[in-house]
Amino acid sequence: MFAYATGGPFGLEDMVTTSGPGLTLLYHLFIPFFWCIPVSLVAAELTTAIPVEGGFYRWVRAAFGDFWGFLAGWWNWSASFLLAAAYAVLTTDYLSFYFPAIVGWKHHLVSVLIIAAIAWINVRGIQMVGAVSTVLELFVLLVIAALCAIAASKWHHNPFVPLVPPHVPPFQVFGAGLALGLWLYSGYEQVSSVAEEVENPQRSYPRALAIVVPLSMATYFLPTMFSLAALGDWQKWHTGYFSGAAALIGGPWLGFAMTIAAMVTNLSLLNATVLTSTRMPSTMAEDGYLPAAFSARHPRYGTPWIAIIVSSIIYALLARKTMVQLLTVYVWLRIGVTVLTVLASWRLRKTKPDLRRPFRIPWGRAGLIYVVAAPLAMSVVALVASDPFARKWGPIPVLIGLVMYFVFRKLLAGKADAGPQPM
Repeated sequence: MFAYATGGPFGLEDMVTTSGPGLTLLYHLFIPFFWCIPVSLVAAELTTAIPVEGGFYRWVRAAFGDFWGFLAGWWNWSASFLLAAAYAVLTTDYLSFYFPAIVGWKHHLVSVLIIAAIAWINVRGIQMVGAVSTVLELFVLLVIAALCAIAASKWHHNPFVPLVPPHVPPFQVFGAGLALGLWLYSGYEQVSSVAEEVENPQRSYPRALAIVVPLSMATYFLPTMFSLAALGDWQKWHTGYFSGAAALIGGPWLGFAMTIAAMVTNLSLLNATVLTSTRMPSTMAEDGYLPAAFSARHPRYGTPWIAIIVSSIIYALLARKTMVQLLTVYVWLRIGVTVLTVLASWRLRKTKPDLRRPFRIPWGRAGLIYVVAAPLAMSVVALVASDPFARKWGPIPVLIGLVMYFVFRKLLAGKADAGPQPM
């Protein structure tokens, strides 16, 4: 779960120059209360109540019917194209920090090879994915802890100054920075898509969420704050800058270790993204809403290998775009999925009050209002503040989902079934 939702602080560097160091740090303190904390509470309740493959897609379908369920699944799968491509691009960006010749077609080729390797790991099954992710993340956390410890001993600047960059357009301060923030704190409901492959999900999911949410906040906030306090060079921050900051703070050895950690993080994120997102088309195919080939299981490993390969081909095609472009469009799809997920928790409380919920959202009615209202408010702010690129391209994949529902319903008429329903 940590590997999918966080992985490490890498990729947030552009927030510092676009939104300013002060606002960046405030984002990391306040966005979780409007985004990942309410979403994680919803995920904990519904995963323990309905621990089925496909997770939130089937929760939304149970709550609102086939049309909205299809959109939740399709938007999520579409979002994964952008997200996985962004992780491959970011991994190659960090690699090019030490190998400057990796540009142009070479950059794209390296990204494609990375995607191919991760696809192979995922075809071999969730146990290998989990083992690889755990080893990778332990290494990353050790390097981040070393950076924080050394930077804290060299505190010379106020990391919150300036609050925002002077003389920049408002959409740059709030739009791109907020989009990156929502990306960083998204995905806490996503791991529900593999609930049937997890041992004792009723116990595992709430415990994992209770650990991962505060760990994610610390992973983003602390190295950013300590690095800014030690160097005070917020104008120089850009994708990949944590490597340079680490070298300035702790010497070449820490800079090299941070570069390796950054590449490892993005490999881990890509690894977990392929795992969770490819269960969506396979589950939708089982329910008759996508061609049956997507539900095909590997004869040896039991994984949805056709869905993994098709998804990976699309990731590779999109890996030509920059990370910020991919993520500003991704946020539109992510918002759609998240809003449907939190609304499903409210709807299922009304329509299935007797459904056994080993974990319940705390604070009674007030808690239920909070987990729905907070993400809705953040979604409105994020969409209104979108930068021009996101406003131009973001609505397109959202609208494509509406079209695809009717296309597949006509092509696959009579093949859809009810799918697993909560009792």
